[in-house]
Amino acid sequence: MKLLGISGTMIGAKTSILVNRVLDEVKKARPDIEVELLDLRNYQVSLCDGRNPSAYTDDTKKVIDIVSSADFYVIGTPIFQGSMTGSLKNLLDHIQPQALRNKVMGFVANGGTYQHYLVIENQLKPIAGYFRAYVAPGYVYAHTDHFNQQNEIVDEDVGNRIANLAKELIQLQVGLKTANHMAAANHGND
Repeated sequence: MKLLGISGTMIGAKTSILVNRVLDEVKKARPDIEVELLDLRNYQVSLCDGRNPSAYTDDTKKVIDIVSSADFYVIGTPIFQGSMTGSLKNLLDHIQPQALRNKVMGFVANGGTYQHYLVIENQLKPIAGYFRAYVAPGYVYAHTDHFNQQNEIVDEDVGNRIANLAKELIQLQVGLKTANHMAAANHGND
């Protein structure tokens, strides 16, 4: 099983720190789960123009393949102008819906306004619904005040929510995988 963490921004460190903390918690709880971070700061992803995803090359093709091949996800974004980043939306626009269908997603976000946690509820979860993905019930929103000057998470509640999100992602992924195996086995007995 592979958990892909996506840091959906071209600037800043806080989002990748949040995503990495979730990946670390998952790895600590389940060393058998492979984790990988896709940090958009390290890729030059073309603007989505509607062409077939197989027609893209270079970094764009690479990130499409990385995202499409993962088993489950933790997706992070800073909140700019009351919304997810354009770079995250652009990445998601590149992904074919069937590549994410019936996969588990969890969300983290960070920003400078406490009310911006609603972006997870009002923008990210509906996108997951479009992809027909399963969404972890909890999520993490971290305010700028939850980090120190070195961008370390210093808020205990945020740390607890990260640990809880990691547990929920594992439970959902393992539960769905088990259910799918049982359904396939029962189908063979019909």
